[in-house]
Amino acid sequence: MDESFVAKLIDVGTEVEFEAGHVLIEVGQPASGLFLIRHGTVTVEAPGETVELGAGNIVGDYGLEDPHGIRSARVVAKTDVRAVAVDRAAYEAARSG
Repeated sequence: MDESFVAKLIDVGTEVEFEAGHVLIEVGQPASGLFLIRHGTVTVEAPGETVELGAGNIVGDYGLEDPHGIRSARVVAKTDVRAVAVDRAAYEAARSG
């Protein structure tokens, strides 16, 4: 993802922290925003694959692009995680401006 776009997300987002084991995103739920991982590791359980992502990765953006706005993966904090939470409106504003 483009560094200037990531900087925009950081500017419009809110710092959040999650303990290991916390579910950040659940399959089938409405996509209300995304998380930019700043520290720690998450496990993304998507259909057909499970991956671990860490600092600098974004989770939840696919749901924002889905025409139905529904989550297609489960994201769980593998370690304690510090992230930037960006809601849908701020994400769309950052994308368009």
